[in-house]
Amino acid sequence: MMFIDAHAHMISRTTDDYEAMAASGVVALIEPAFWIGQPRTNVGSYFDYLSHIVGFERFRAGQFGIRHYCTIGLNSKEANNEALAEGVMEILPRFAVKEGVVAIGEIGYDEQTALEDRYFRAQLELAKELGLPVMIHTPHRDKKRGTTRSMDVCIEHGVPPSMVVVDHNNEETVEEVLDRGFWAAFSIYPSTKMGNARMVEILKRYGGERIIVDSACDWGISDPLAVAKTARLALDRGIPEEHVRLACYANALAAYGQSGQMNEADWLDPPAIDQRTLYEGNSVLRGGREPVIESPGERRGMDRLIIE
Repeated sequence: MMFIDAHAHMISRTTDDYEAMAASGVVALIEPAFWIGQPRTNVGSYFDYLSHIVGFERFRAGQFGIRHYCTIGLNSKEANNEALAEGVMEILPRFAVKEGVVAIGEIGYDEQTALEDRYFRAQLELAKELGLPVMIHTPHRDKKRGTTRSMDVCIEHGVPPSMVVVDHNNEETVEEVLDRGFWAAFSIYPSTKMGNARMVEILKRYGGERIIVDSACDWGISDPLAVAKTARLALDRGIPEEHVRLACYANALAAYGQSGQMNEADWLDPPAIDQRTLYEGNSVLRGGREPVIESPGERRGMDRLIIE
């Protein structure tokens, strides 16, 4: 089975993770712009970060057999630094039209402040202007109110639910998100957001329609194999294979494919891996490691990507 991890912060992960994800069946992933763990001090650091996720990270993933896409946005935490936020809003449009950008995100609320609300609305307008889907971050605290408010604001701005993925759902929010016609994403993030056993129970109750399973893996305690592990657990516990395929692959493609930037042919007919390739003079190789070089048209099987 092929998987798409629709929320993975790979800038925080190692090449070992890319190899393991490819071996587990992950063919594509989406890297949302997010908070890096400490406050950015100026717009220049945001500029370099966005340049990285539309550039080198896309190249790095490809060198390990995974197609990389990203979303562009001002994170809700940093919306509370008004000077920084104003600067970031000025540079977002130039990044949002880059190749491989599949949505504006992840945006929304953290503490649900007035500044978060202002920049959330401004970014919804940017998404409308560019015809891009939206990825919404729902708050860790007061999640139910923040989720409802996020959807209300989308409707108020005329963004159709079919163009909005509401992420970090749980048992408390899923029903309203689905009932209102939005995509409902779940981050399998151990011990905090959602476990895979809980996710299986949600699939049992709601089926696979408009549900997206992702890992949200980042610099925290998280698992880049969470999508594959959840799919396996779901199948073991009797969830129909079609429901698993929808939640772990097809729905992410349908939602973010609306950008026109993400197509199945990208990974069904991928370019051959050649780790001698350079990106702005740099390769993914370190310490004299022998490069992986595929022949054009070579079939990429699971064994090929197993770590030796």
